[in-house]
Amino acid sequence: MDDPGALGKRLRVLEAVTDSTLRELDLDKVLEVLLVQVRELFAADTATVLLIDADGAQLVARAASGLEEEVFQGVRVPVGAGFAGQVAQRREPVQLTHVDESTVVNPLLWQRGLRTLLGVPMIAQGELTGVLHVGSTTPRRFTEEEVELLRLVADRLAMAAHVHRSRSERAAAAMLQDSLLPGHLPVTDGWEMAARYVPGTDSGVGGDWYDVFTLPGHRIGLVIGDVVGNGLAAAIVMGRLRSALRAYALEFADPAEVLGKLDRKASHFEAHTMATVAYAVIDLATSRMELALAGHLPPVLAVHGREPAFVDAALGPPIGYHLGLTGRRGTRVDLPPGSLVALFTDGLVERRGQDLDDRLESLRRVVTPSTPEAACTRIMTTLVGDRPANDDIALLVIRHTPTADPS
Repeated sequence: MDDPGALGKRLRVLEAVTDSTLRELDLDKVLEVLLVQVRELFAADTATVLLIDADGAQLVARAASGLEEEVFQGVRVPVGAGFAGQVAQRREPVQLTHVDESTVVNPLLWQRGLRTLLGVPMIAQGELTGVLHVGSTTPRRFTEEEVELLRLVADRLAMAAHVHRSRSERAAAAMLQDSLLPGHLPVTDGWEMAARYVPGTDSGVGGDWYDVFTLPGHRIGLVIGDVVGNGLAAAIVMGRLRSALRAYALEFADPAEVLGKLDRKASHFEAHTMATVAYAVIDLATSRMELALAGHLPPVLAVHGREPAFVDAALGPPIGYHLGLTGRRGTRVDLPPGSLVALFTDGLVERRGQDLDDRLESLRRVVTPSTPEAACTRIMTTLVGDRPANDDIALLVIRHTPTADPS
C-alpha cells in the first residue's frame, strides 16, 4: 500500500506545478511562488534557482527563498564546478550530505549552516535552462520519491524559463534589428534609393542587414549582409559587423580592403561566426561603383538598352571563413544615368523545393531601370508574392537618376 503521506505530498506538488494561475505570471513571480511552496512541501530551509547564462558556461542565481543573498550578490557558478555546477554538467540529480568548501563553491551555502543539499537539472526541450536545489540545516536524506517530485517542479520551472528566454530574445533581437536598420536613406542629388526588410517566418529576426551612409569625397557606401544563424545572437554579431564596417569605411577607400579588415576583426573577436557581405562605394562625381563581395551573391545591374545582368565580380570567401584573410579583390562598374543596382540577401531567392538558378533568373529578368520604389515593389511581388519567406529578406536598390526620366 502506498504511503499516505508520500501520496499526499505528490498530490500537493502536482497541484502546485499545474496551477493555472501561474500562466498569467511573469517568470520572476512564477519562481517566487513556486520556491516558497517548494520549501514548505519539502520541509526545506532554502530553495534556489540558478539559470544558465547565454554562453552556457555559468549558472547565475535568479531566485531564492531562504537564501535570498545568493540573488542579491549575483552568485555565479561555473558549469562543472562545485555542487550546482555538477548538477548542470551531469544533467542528473545530485545529493550532498556534507556541505563545505570541499563540495561547494558558494560560501553562502555553508555559512547558512546547510548540512544537506539536493539539486536537480532544469531541462526544457532537451536544453539545460538551469538548476533547482533545496537545502536543509539538519542532517537528512531526501528520498527517491522526493527527488522525483523535485524534478517535477524543475520541469515546470524549466519550461517557464525557456518560454521567457525565447520571448525576451525575440523581442530584443527585433528591437536591435530595428535600431540598426537605417531610419531613412540619404537624399543625394542625382541618386534615388529604396529598401525592404522582412524577417523570416521560420527564424524570426536574424542577422540580415542593409546600410547606406555618406563618405568623404562625395561618395556613398552601400552594404548588404547576412550573418549565419538567427535570433538575438545573430543580430548582435550583425550589429558589431555593421559598426566595424562603418569605421573601416572612413579609414580605407577600397571596399576590398575594408572587407579584409572586417574579416580580420571578425575572425579574432567573433570566433565561430560567419557572414556574407557585399560592400559597394559609389563615387558620385564619376558615377563609378567599386564593389567587393565576401561570399555574397552579386547585385543585379540594369541599364537602359541592355539586358539586366548580375555584376561580374570576384567572389571572395565569407567574413570569418579564414582567419585574417588578405588579398580580397574588388570590381569597378560604371553607372551611367538611368542605371539601377539591386543588392539583396539570399532569403529573397532561396525557397525550399525550388531551383536556385531559376529563382535567380526570375530576379534578373524583373530588375529594370525604373524608380527604386517601383523596382522594389516589382521584385518583392515576383519573388515573394503572397507566400511568406522562410528566411530574412533584405533588399537595397539605388538608381542614378537620368536627366530625362524615361520611367
